[in-house]
Amino acid sequence: MVNVPLPEGADGEMFRAALETAVLPRIAAFESDLILVSAGFDDHWRDPLAGLDLTEDDFRWATERLVDVADRVCSGRVVSLLEGGYDLIGLARSAAAHVEALIEPLLHCTAQATEASTVAA
Repeated sequence: MVNVPLPEGADGEMFRAALETAVLPRIAAFESDLILVSAGFDDHWRDPLAGLDLTEDDFRWATERLVDVADRVCSGRVVSLLEGGYDLIGLARSAAAHVEALIEPLLHCTAQATEASTVAA
């Protein structure tokens, strides 16, 4: 587990820098069998609790980076559990962005396989 406190009002740029410098390298170095994500979205700018200024694009970006690490160190195995968020609009948008980033590589592989089978036929 890595804890990187961000100051109140931290935006996507600060969040992304923290992930790139402190979190993602440690996850990659650990070389686990899978990556377990506790997906909480109370850091969204609409949420009244965390005091951070993140958007659904920031959560999508973070998920894409985690998937990249998972592809390198644990054959793409990611398990994600929805933890929370208290603004329903921010939660819905962030969770959707997170899930889209999780399934995008699968959709890409499926499209490539369909294309390959069409070419082979």
